[in-house]
Amino acid sequence: MGVALTAKVMEMPAPSVREVRDDATLVMEIRGGDEAAMACFYDRYARVVYSVLLRVLHHPSSAEDLLEDIFLGIWRNPEELLEVRGNLGAWLAILARNRAIDALRRRSPRGTVADISMAAMHDLSSEAERQAVAENTRAAIAQLAPEQRRIFAMAFFDGLSDKEIAEIVGESAPLIKMRIRDTLLALRRAARG
Repeated sequence: MGVALTAKVMEMPAPSVREVRDDATLVMEIRGGDEAAMACFYDRYARVVYSVLLRVLHHPSSAEDLLEDIFLGIWRNPEELLEVRGNLGAWLAILARNRAIDALRRRSPRGTVADISMAAMHDLSSEAERQAVAENTRAAIAQLAPEQRRIFAMAFFDGLSDKEIAEIVGESAPLIKMRIRDTLLALRRAARG
């Protein structure tokens, strides 16, 4: 399953024009048991979810397993989608990140992870908009000072708490927390374009 699914997910084309439906319509159709709607939903968001999982886990087969679990969970319990407040793509990315961090904790317990989230101001259902947000965010991350980028990566992708990061870099936990907050605000401004 490992390499074949990884290749399949990363090579998935964007949804075709005839498949484009808004998220609310897809959610309602998925709640009604529409397999085609679930396939469209998967096509729309699997790349984003897999990318987040792989970035956190650093292990393709673990990322694939969690990708499958996340989408199977949505298929089995579509009511969960009704609880999403805001952008569905951002919610899925945060869900993927949290599930990946949980998987890492099960492998090697370390302590608590500070809740770090970024509210998306864009509708990520549009591939063009998704790409623009990604480019703006990548550019903003590239402009961060190297140490700030390192701290952000440890918090967001490695799931370390502010106290754990403080121990690694030799600074106080409140200073680390402030740097993470400042970075999130800068990235939020960049995502708005």
